[in-house]
Amino acid sequence: MTMNKLELARALVGTLPSGRDGLFNPWVDHCPHDADGNGPQPKLQRLAQHLDCDPLFILAGEAPGYQGCRYSGIAFTSERLLGEGAIPRIPALTQRLSTRRLPFSEPSATIVWKTLYRLGIAERTLLWNAMQLHPYRPDDLWSNRTPTPQEIKLGEPAMRLLVETFPQAKIVAVGKKAEGLLSDMGVCTTGTVRHPANGGATEFARGLQALIAG
Repeated sequence: MTMNKLELARALVGTLPSGRDGLFNPWVDHCPHDADGNGPQPKLQRLAQHLDCDPLFILAGEAPGYQGCRYSGIAFTSERLLGEGAIPRIPALTQRLSTRRLPFSEPSATIVWKTLYRLGIAERTLLWNAMQLHPYRPDDLWSNRTPTPQEIKLGEPAMRLLVETFPQAKIVAVGKKAEGLLSDMGVCTTGTVRHPANGGATEFARGLQALIAG
């Protein structure tokens, strides 16, 4: 039986642990900096809206960041982009997602969506992460850290479910962490592109364009 997209979102989230030190589950755990009206359920609803397409591509990054998915519920997607109505299938926000004075704007998210629109594939691309929990330093919720190999493995069941749900989609690994997990899983990918963070914007865009053209 085919799942609707809210059921799919719940099934994906259901594979993930919650309440772990240094790992935040956006769709289950509560963040003290969530604005009123934001929290696990609204993030799950936005994830379901994002999944509601027939994707040509699935881009798999490394892990959620505090400026993006922690509050948006969607990989490579920031509060600012949602507020601008820049994300397909999701209406522009009418209220804030975080208690920060200004909406979070994640550089990688901005680069990814700008590239997807320029290449004409924004409407038919799903964004996900190798490990779907936000890894942060225990002393600072607004921090990012590199997930350990054991933590990356936590994302395998959800990744496998997503790939099996959309067998027609071409899988693109964004960065070495995603490439490693997908390879370990035996998933056939279209290729790997540079992660856009840390000066990788141009190489990311060039690499994704080459894969699409191929």
